[in-house]
Formats: sequence, structure tokens, C-alpha cells
Amino acid sequence: MLAAPPALDATLPRPVPLAGCTNMRDLGGYEGHGGRRLRFGQVFRASSLASLTEADQGVLAGLGLRSVVDLRGVEESARAPSRLPQPGPAPVALPIEPTVGASLRDILATGCATGEDVLTLLARAYAAYATEKLPQYRALLALVADPARRPLAFHCTAGKDRTGFGAALLLLALGVPREAILEDYLATNRFWRREHALPEGTPAAVAEALTRAHRPLLEGALHRAIGDHGGEDAFLATALGLEGTRLAALRDSLLE
Repeated sequence: MLAAPPALDATLPRPVPLAGCTNMRDLGGYEGHGGRRLRFGQVFRASSLASLTEADQGVLAGLGLRSVVDLRGVEESARAPSRLPQPGPAPVALPIEPTVGASLRDILATGCATGEDVLTLLARAYAAYATEKLPQYRALLALVADPARRPLAFHCTAGKDRTGFGAALLLLALGVPREAILEDYLATNRFWRREHALPEGTPAAVAEALTRAHRPLLEGALHRAIGDHGGEDAFLATALGLEGTRLAALRDSLLE
């Protein structure tokens, strides 16, 4: 008889309440390698920080952030620059260019776009995260591993896809159970208020598919990334630069 999976902590993830960013949360609290828990106040994931109010900037200043990593594409960031407290954290650009937009416009132009069409487009994007975009995620985890860079926040536009995959890789490296990783990813569906505007006339089913986190997308991307490298340990070492000693140092630094 298979043992039941460990119960998940219903208080996690812990959101950071902001008026101009509804999907910022502390990644702390999850149980990782050896039963140790990820320290609070060290790593945060977020959606766009372009609409932060003055009060929000005060909240961010109170977190003591040293680094904010922007995973948005170059033009995305230029159109909506982050509004960070000054003096404040060092901004770091690790652009992962969006690939869904142009294809979405193409299928919307047909007049018969469906939610399944959107999921197909998103699956292609996640496949890219798991393959050609791994160097950006390797760089992100190197920043997280550097104590001088923390506390650190990383974000994209919605804090859902690019950020979601990055958070999953960090939690994977820290030994967090897969179900908890997936639940953290899906928490976007509870927190994010869908501030990102969609083209006028976008069908409801398309909008719903585009603005939600979908468990099979993350499961598929993790399966692809790990499978391509022959297993989890080999993936962490070869793709993310977290071989034995570096992985142990990351865990000792973030787990208590």
C-alpha cells in the first residue's frame, strides 16, 4: 500500500500585500531537503512591479531587497519599467522574450480561437523554458545562491509562466516535494488579479486559458527538462550548475 503524500501547509504561500502587484509572495515556509524549511524573507516571486504605489514601494523597502531580477523581454521592460524604491535593490535583467503574443494575434484573427489553441501556444513556451531558456534560469539560481544578492525578488509580467518555472526550479533544487511545487505554481490562480490587458474582443475561453496557471504545463516542462538530462541530479548539475557542493551550499544557505 502506497504511503499518503505529506499534507500541504494551507498557510502557504505567504503573499506580500501590495496595491499595484497582486501576485507577489514569499517563497519561504516550504519543507525541503532533510525536513528543513525554506527561510522566509529571502526569496520572493512576483508579477510586474511597474504599477507600484508609493505605499507599495515602502513595503518593498521594508523587505530589505538587495536584488530584483526582471525576466520580462527587453521591449516589455521598456514599455513598463519597474517602480522600485530609491535607494533600493539592484535591478538585474535576465530577459526571456515572450513568444505567445504574435501567435495569439494570429489565432484571434481567424475568429475561431479556442482555449485549447492557447494551451498549445503556452505549451510551446514552456518547452522553450525547459530547453533553450535554461541559461537564464541558471543565471537566476546563481544570483539566488549568492548571499550578497539576497533578499531577492524575481518577476515577469504576470508572475505566472516564466516566473512560475523559475520558482519551480528553485524549489526543486531545495528538495521541496513535487506536489508543493505544483501548488505554489497554481497559487497564481488565487492571487493574481489579471492586471495584464488582453486585446479587445478576446473570447472568454481564450482569456480564461491565457490568464490561468495550468498544472499540466509545469508538469510537462519539468518532465522535459529533467528527462533531457537523464534524471533530477544530472539536470541540477549540468543544466543549472548545481553539482554536489554548490547544491549543498544553496540548501544550507536557504533551509533552516
